[in-house]
Parts: sequence; C-alpha cells; structure tokens
Amino acid sequence: MTERCDVCIVGAGLAGLNALFAASRHLAPDQRIILVDRRRRVGGMWVDTYPYVRLHQPHGMFTAGDITWTLGRERSYLATKDEVLDHLQHCLEEIRTRVRVDEFFGWDMVDDDEVDGRVRVSCRSADGQVVEIDAAKLVKAYGFRITPNDPLPLSSDRVHSVSPDYCDVRDGEIRASRAPVWIIGGGKTAMDTAHALITHCPGREVNLVAGGGTFFQCRDKFFPDGARRWFGGTLVSSLGVEASRRFDGTNEDDVWRWHRARYGTWLTPGTANFLLGVLSEQECRTIAGGLQSVLMDYFVDAVDSGDAVELRFRSGATTTVEPGSWIVNCTGYVTHRDDPYEPYLSPGGSVLSIQIRSATMHLSSYMGYFMTHMLLHDRLRDTPLYELDVQDLTAKSRTAFPYTLLTLAQYNLSLMADQLPAKVFAECGLDFDRWYPLPRRMAATARFMLTHRRQRERQRRALDTVRERFDLRCGPLNAGVAP
Repeated sequence: MTERCDVCIVGAGLAGLNALFAASRHLAPDQRIILVDRRRRVGGMWVDTYPYVRLHQPHGMFTAGDITWTLGRERSYLATKDEVLDHLQHCLEEIRTRVRVDEFFGWDMVDDDEVDGRVRVSCRSADGQVVEIDAAKLVKAYGFRITPNDPLPLSSDRVHSVSPDYCDVRDGEIRASRAPVWIIGGGKTAMDTAHALITHCPGREVNLVAGGGTFFQCRDKFFPDGARRWFGGTLVSSLGVEASRRFDGTNEDDVWRWHRARYGTWLTPGTANFLLGVLSEQECRTIAGGLQSVLMDYFVDAVDSGDAVELRFRSGATTTVEPGSWIVNCTGYVTHRDDPYEPYLSPGGSVLSIQIRSATMHLSSYMGYFMTHMLLHDRLRDTPLYELDVQDLTAKSRTAFPYTLLTLAQYNLSLMADQLPAKVFAECGLDFDRWYPLPRRMAATARFMLTHRRQRERQRRALDTVRERFDLRCGPLNAGVAP
C-alpha cells in the first residue's frame, strides 16, 4: 500500500500537533498531511501517563498554535489528563478544517529514505500491515520520546513494587492498604504522586527518597492571579533573557544559586536537579506537611532481612520497612533513554527531526512549531541554528543543562526572528507571556527586538564554551563534537 502526501508528520503529541498546525499554515485546503503515531489516538505521552497527572502550568498556553481551549475554567486552572487529551483532540479537529489530514494511528514508522528531494516513509501496523508514504517533507516529531515507567525490580517479594503509570495511588489495592508508601524520586512525578496520596489518603504514611533533590519554578512568581498580572510577577521570557545574560558557559553554579533563590521553590534539603518543572508554594507546603520522612539518597534495592524488609541506598545506608510496604517508581522519564544522534535537518533538506539529541529550543512544543515553519519557509539550510545534545549534556552536567538550554533557545529564537514573518510569532499560543496583559507583553517584545542581535555573540560564546568544556555536540549543524 502506498500513500502520497505533501507533509508527513510522525508523532501526534504536543510537538507533532504544533508541527501540524504550522504545516497547515503553509498548505492549501486540497493539499494533504499524513499524521502517523504508534498510539491509537492523538495525545502522545498524555495517552500513557499516570491518571492523576495535572498540568503544572495554567492550561491556556498548552495548545497547538493559537487554538483556544473550550474548557470554560478559570485561567489558572491546572487541567487533568482527560481534559488535556480532549483539548489535543480538539486541536486536531480544528486543524482539519484548514487542510486535509489523514491519520494512521496504531502505526510505527520503521524507516525513512530521502531520494531526489522526496522522502519514502515505511510504516508498520501492530497486525503486520505495511504502508509506504511518499512525502515531499517529513517531520519526525519525537519530542522527548517519553514512555511509561515500569515498577522497579526488587530482590524482596514481601513489598509491593508499582509504577504510577500502571497503578493509580488514589484507588484500588494501594488505597485499601494502610502500609507505608515509599516514593522513589524527587521530580514532577514524585510531587504529583505525593500530593495525590496526601490529599486523597489523609494520615497515610508517605516517605520520599529524593535522590539529589529538585527545585521547581515557583508558579506564584510567574503566573500571579488577578490584578497582579498587571504589575506583579515575572514574565517567563524575562527569565530566559536574564539567565542567558548571566551564563557564560563556565559559571553554572553561580547562575543556579541565583535562579533558585530568586525564582525557585523546593521541599527537600538539597536540590541537585532542575528540569524546568513548575510548582506552587501551596503545593510545596501540602506535600512537605504530609511526608513522614525525606531521604536524600538514591534507592538501590529492597531485600529481605529476617522478618522485615531492608531498603538499601547508594550511600551504603539502609532502613527497615514493614512487609507489605509500597515502593513507587517515580524516577525520571527524560534522561533514561539512549537514542542515537540524528541532525535536526537531513542532508537533503526534506526531513526535520525534533528530539533531544539535536535540540534547538528548550521545549519540544516550541521546536515543533517554529522549526516546521522554518522548514516550510525553506530557511533551515541557510540559518546557522545551534543544535544541542541534551542527552549527553544531562549525563555530564545537570547543573549546566538548564542554563545551556535557555541560552540555546534565546540564541536560536533570535536567529529565527530575523527569518520568519511576524505572523508566526503572533500565532504562537505556546508563549507563556500570554498570561500577562497585552501592554506588558508588547513591552517585552519591544525589548527583545531592540536587543536580541546585540546578545547573540555573547550567547554564541557561552554555547561554544559548553561544547569545549564537556566535549559534546553544541554548535551549528554538521559542526560535530568538539575534539
């Protein structure tokens, strides 16, 4: 079976839907886009993630292009999993009114081959059917390739090992049990899980094994309610500008301390990680007040020890827990993969790849939106965007990672601002600054347009310094890894 289209997009998560929105702005109504995803519906990671997940940002800016939510809730509302999935389906239906979109849900992309300016995409369904898609352009909107976490393998079978992706901690056997819960991890999933247990099961013993700890962006400082939107709070774009201004490629510890003190919130004694997560002060207080204990260590195993079970940690420390306790795997999703490198643009210029081995911006949704516009405006070949191997950098320096990523986003956004029409930026509903009234947003935009070219050389030097210090891919396309 062979299908022909103008654009093929692989991935129907937030990155893929923003690529789809951008592509719909370049094609005529009778042109065709084929959307491929291994899942049975639109939604990406939101199809698989744990049932009590909530957006950590106000819902309005979590969208495709500038498609408005129809939820009818207050601006600050944190949408649930089902509400997010409903909105992403709504985005697909809205885009369908502009251009022909045919979905191949439940299909895996097996291979792609670029020949004579077109791309041959091979896909296979779960029941073994094969389809060949002949496309003028291919967008691989893989994003962070997040997949569900399995329960941790344990030596002891006298405790329960579960994962939030397969066990709703608010219900079922874990809810009926009164045995203690040990949450393994200190990031967003761990916070969601702790908050769900503490609020739905008051009095339950909940313990946190937080590794090195994590700090979060304080939601109250970036998304204030009411009249404070006019005169208080900090625009998220201002954080990106200030962080990239301070970071020179060598001083991540200093920038880290400034960032955490100025904009952070946390509940663990140490904070060795920051992964762009958001949390409110109230959520922090609720979680901190409901935890029985917080261990700043890394979990290794649970082993039988006489009539009890012993938890063992990387430091060599141990603690005894009662049989029947629950071990919940809330370790991270993003940095556990080991995907091969792929440039964001293929040698022939017909394939765009959106993933963390050649990242060009801080979020995959932004990459899906802006990079697809750049591809279809035919600006990617001649614009010297920097690519960053996020997977390699997080393995080598978690402290440098967020500030390198923010600097990368500022640098590449500056280059794209000179290449793309103003309408592209006007239709970007992902912009967190949209939380604020128009006058404040216009002032921030004016400052960016006046200064962004002057900041490029400093940003470029910082990125080059990171490349040289950590011997990783961080530079213009095809620049390679530092020697």
